[in-house]
Amino acid sequence: MKMLEISGIETGYGEAMILRGIDLTVEAGEIVALIGANGSGKTTLAKVISGLLPVQRGRILFRGEDIGRLSARHRVRLGIAQVPEGRQIIAGLTVRENLRLGAYTQRQALGDQGVATRLSQVCRQFPALLERLDGMAGNLSGGQQQMLAIARALMLAPRLLVLDEPSLGLSPMLVSEIFHLIVRLRSEGLAILLSEQNAKMSLAIADRAYVIESGRVVLQGRGRDLLDNPEVCERYLGVGKSSQGIREASSGESHAALVRGLASILGTAAKARSADETHR
Repeated sequence: MKMLEISGIETGYGEAMILRGIDLTVEAGEIVALIGANGSGKTTLAKVISGLLPVQRGRILFRGEDIGRLSARHRVRLGIAQVPEGRQIIAGLTVRENLRLGAYTQRQALGDQGVATRLSQVCRQFPALLERLDGMAGNLSGGQQQMLAIARALMLAPRLLVLDEPSLGLSPMLVSEIFHLIVRLRSEGLAILLSEQNAKMSLAIADRAYVIESGRVVLQGRGRDLLDNPEVCERYLGVGKSSQGIREASSGESHAALVRGLASILGTAAKARSADETHR
């Protein structure tokens, strides 16, 4: 099922056009990665999907419904949740209060008990948050704040999760935890659009990916195929075009070895997918 379908999207800020005819789809239960340099339009696209920036031309369909003219609030109610770049948690509120805000648009339907039940369900995936529910969000570490931002979005029980630079500013260990979580959410059937500067990790876990330059899609395909693409390696992974350069950049590992290494971090879902592709 096509959860999200974008056709010919054009928009920008004032007279500055940023997106120039973007086409993109995200299906239920898949991770779609957006790869591109800073300023390529990835964050602008995330804002357009969430309704924070209006569409000038083109269509956005969510579960078959045209949402191009709907407000951000209405899109949240339909099941689109965004985790913005920079986390944007409210430091002066407790962890619990930040999480409750994630279910704000559903508070009447859920009631206090329903919100409390959902909070408990969400926090099962975030033990570090469960231990600090009544602590101030501003006192959390950077990694815990990113977990809180994702957990807050999950309080909506979304159908589509838009992640904008979730690993920004985190240590390698915390980045691994974030990507592990993303894979787990995909296995639960959530559609995920991942805009991320860590191109290698993103392509390793993505079902499909789009490469964006100057507001246009210049390449698209399976995550693994793009990870093997010399042009992508040269532009976004800091690797030369030659196969020798690719081997040197991965410390002597072949692509299969790289995927196995990432799979050991990211869990059985990545392992199963890698094994399935090897059989093909």
